[in-house]
Amino acid sequence: MERGVCEQAPPNFILTKIFMCGMMEFKCIEFSPFACYAFAEYPIPPHGWDGAQEEDIQLKANPMSVTALMTAFIRAYHATHDDPVIFNDSLAYSLIPEERRHLIEQGLKAALQAHDGEAGASLSSLLQSMGLPNVVTRSRYTEEKLQSEMQKGVRQYVILGAGLDTFALRHQHLLEQGQIEVFEVDQPATQAFKRERLTNLGWEIPAGLHFVSTDFTQERVAEALARTSYNPRVKSLFSLLGVTMYLPPNDVFETLRSITRIAPAGSSVIFDYHTETDANLNEIRKELQKMGESMNTTFDPDLLAADLRKLGLDVVEDFGPAAIQERYFKGNAHGYHANENVHLAWAVVR
Repeated sequence: MERGVCEQAPPNFILTKIFMCGMMEFKCIEFSPFACYAFAEYPIPPHGWDGAQEEDIQLKANPMSVTALMTAFIRAYHATHDDPVIFNDSLAYSLIPEERRHLIEQGLKAALQAHDGEAGASLSSLLQSMGLPNVVTRSRYTEEKLQSEMQKGVRQYVILGAGLDTFALRHQHLLEQGQIEVFEVDQPATQAFKRERLTNLGWEIPAGLHFVSTDFTQERVAEALARTSYNPRVKSLFSLLGVTMYLPPNDVFETLRSITRIAPAGSSVIFDYHTETDANLNEIRKELQKMGESMNTTFDPDLLAADLRKLGLDVVEDFGPAAIQERYFKGNAHGYHANENVHLAWAVVR
């Protein structure tokens, strides 16, 4: 496989699905900042880019593992380059192999060069369109809520769609002291990548960290956790971040329903979701379909609470863009702002 092929890629080629890892303010950046990363994993089409057929450029990358890498890169970049820091996750850089991190950075540079001279073109505006505000705010909100809930008896933290999450690595003392057990639930390929990376780094897996492999469309959360040491009688916090949009609506509701069946009253779940307010939504869906990916689910904030009550969940907080902006981005020097159609919801098991 030939490296450096991003220089030969068609300038209007857009890796839509990589932009879609939890971010909905999609702008058609003509040269994807992640093109270098993706093209480094695939050969040039048989007839070159000029003669490439559509099927030649519909890359078959694992969407979950790519999403995990990109989300980790965003968290790490923010922690090491932005001030103020909304969410500090500098460990995430270590989980991305150096050569892949270099390709991502190379892609960012190429994207900026492609827009050199355009009004408003900057790294911060590019990161805004990639969804940095959503990634860092949902992580901070969840971990702050976890700390608060631990004071009220929560002893298990279940991360659904964990990707390259680093909570257990950043808070090993909490696990070692028995204050919390962490269950990372995700697809087998993503977890295999992470475990191999931890081994290569020489990092020990903390006691109290459990990897749970599953496919949310094929197996319910309760079934997956039943294979582990998860205790259904212990108060727990579940997180479902950057996941709901990719699942069909029924699978989202069944995942939430499954939580109520395996968690005692007073347990809770935090998830982010998207609304239908984005003017480019239909265009985004079409681009995702071309890439073999689907944007399946959005919610109406006015109906969500009633829908969740039917599942045995009471919505305690539903943070919309205005509330997220006020809490996390007021006076932000980098110009970041809350994504206009992303909400954060916290619901408690009755």
